[in-house]
Amino acid sequence: YQPAPLSEKTLPDTFVVQISVLYKVPVTYSIVSGDGKGYFIIDSSTGIVRTRKNLKLEDFPVTFNVRATDSSKPSIFNDVSVNVEVIDENDFPPVFPSSLLEERLEENLPATQIVQLKAQDSDTGRNGFLTYGILSGDRLKFRIDEATGILYSTASFDYEEERTEYQVVIYAEDDGIPEKKRGYCTVVIKIID
Repeated sequence: YQPAPLSEKTLPDTFVVQISVLYKVPVTYSIVSGDGKGYFIIDSSTGIVRTRKNLKLEDFPVTFNVRATDSSKPSIFNDVSVNVEVIDENDFPPVFPSSLLEERLEENLPATQIVQLKAQDSDTGRNGFLTYGILSGDRLKFRIDEATGILYSTASFDYEEERTEYQVVIYAEDDGIPEKKRGYCTVVIKIID
């Protein structure tokens, strides 16, 4: 049996799976091995497996064995294994060290690197895997490398003819399950004469 993965936030007494056998007389179900930490309980007559307590992600996956025993002849039984996986929930959004950065950029420079933004995410695995993007700001004049978080200008600026200050709102987004989370940072770019 391979039931649907459980969330690490699954509460005690949650349905996991129902074990069933084709047999003419009633059977008794029991967990015989593999559940050393006592996460699961089985109803001896229905074969329904439920969680017994809160789940610890680091203890999974768990494979335990369930035995169906002939109610009148204990020497007649059959075992089956149940493999339970637990999914790490996306607990944390990405966080930038500062929500506001100020950068200076000289006028008349060709397209250039301005700053590398780096957010942190306290989740592991894909829940902590970050990509970067521009939420708002002049997309014709700025771009961000979605993998590295480096913000670039895409053209040169003229201090006398154009604006001398730009605001670009950057986001970092994780690849979380069940939903992605974002963190934000505003970069103020001042054009220098």
